[in-house]
Amino acid sequence: MDGMIRLTDPERKTALRWVHRGGDHRAVRRAHVLLLLADCHSVRTIVAMLFCSFDLIASVRREYRRQGFDAALGTERGVERTPGWWGWLLGWVLKRTPWDFGISRSRWSCESLAKVIRQKVGRQLGRESVRLILVELGLVWRRPRPTIRPFDPEHDAKMREIQRLRATLPPDHVAVYQDEVQIDLNPKIGSQWMLRGFQAEVVTPGDNERRHLAVSMLTGSGRLIVSQPTKRRNSEQFIAHLADLCRRLRRWKVIHVICDNAIFHKSRAVRTWVARQGGRIVLHYLPTRAPEENPVERVFWRLHEAITRNHGFRTIEELVGASMMWMEEEGAGSVPLTDYSMAA
Repeated sequence: MDGMIRLTDPERKTALRWVHRGGDHRAVRRAHVLLLLADCHSVRTIVAMLFCSFDLIASVRREYRRQGFDAALGTERGVERTPGWWGWLLGWVLKRTPWDFGISRSRWSCESLAKVIRQKVGRQLGRESVRLILVELGLVWRRPRPTIRPFDPEHDAKMREIQRLRATLPPDHVAVYQDEVQIDLNPKIGSQWMLRGFQAEVVTPGDNERRHLAVSMLTGSGRLIVSQPTKRRNSEQFIAHLADLCRRLRRWKVIHVICDNAIFHKSRAVRTWVARQGGRIVLHYLPTRAPEENPVERVFWRLHEAITRNHGFRTIEELVGASMMWMEEEGAGSVPLTDYSMAA
C-alpha cells in the first residue's frame, strides 16, 4: 500500500527499544507510529489506537521517506528542538524565587512559572505543558533537605578540641555526649504499609502532653544513661541529670559532659552547681547549630522510628515507659534502668 513504509531489521529493533524502554515521549510516540505503519495498519486504525492526530502520522511518514529513520523519530534534531528559553527556565527554578518576579509565593508552581514564561518569553503555556518541560529538564518534585544556618565559624576548632579530649582521656576520666529528647503524646506521622488506594489513619488524642528525657552516651562503649523524665526542659532537669551521672559513674574521678549550646546548659544555676562539685563535672560545648556532631541525635532518630511515630498509646505514661524500655533494650547496650516513675 502506498501509505505504508518498510522498516529494516535494525530500524525495527531500534523502534521496539524506544517503545519498551521509554525515554523522550515524542520519540516513543513516533516509534509507535512507525511500527504500526510498517505492519500495514491503516491511518484511521493508528489514530484510534494511539489517540494521535492525522497530522502526526503524516509527519512521521513524510520524514521517514525524505530523511530516514532518525528524522522520523526526531532524535537527530533533538538538540535543535530545545528552545533557548528552556535554559532561562532552569535558572529561574534553581536560582531564583517567584518573589523576584513580583509573585507572592515562596516556591515555584507550574502555574507561577507559566505566568513568568508568558511575561518574559511571550509563550502561552498551560500548567501541564510547563510540568512536562520541567520533567524533560531533569527536575523532580520532592521535599528539600533542611539545613541550619548560619554556620559556626569556630566549628572546626571546637571539634578538634573535643577530638583531642577524647584521645587524651586519663584512665580515671570518662566523656559522655548529652542531649534531651521530647516525647509527645500526639504521635509523629511516618510512612507505613497500607493498601493501594486507601490511606491509613493514625488516631491522635487531640490534647497533647509531652515529657523530656535527658540522655547521655558514653564515648567508646555507646552505653546510654537515661534520667527520669520531666515535664520541662530546663536547668533543673539538666542539673538532676548531671547528679545522676555522678551517681551512676562513680568509678570515674572526672566526668566530661559534651553537650549543645542550649541556654539552660549555660545558666548561672548550672555553673554554680558544677563549681560546687570540685572538678568532678567538666562541661564542653559543641559547635552551635551542629546537631549532626552529637551521636545522641542518632539514638533519638531511631527512638522516633521505633516508638513515637504512628504510636497508639493512650497515655503519656505508657509512651514514656515504652520509650525508656526501648532505650534499655535497644539503645546500644544502655546502663540498666530500674525507675520508670514520673518526675514532677
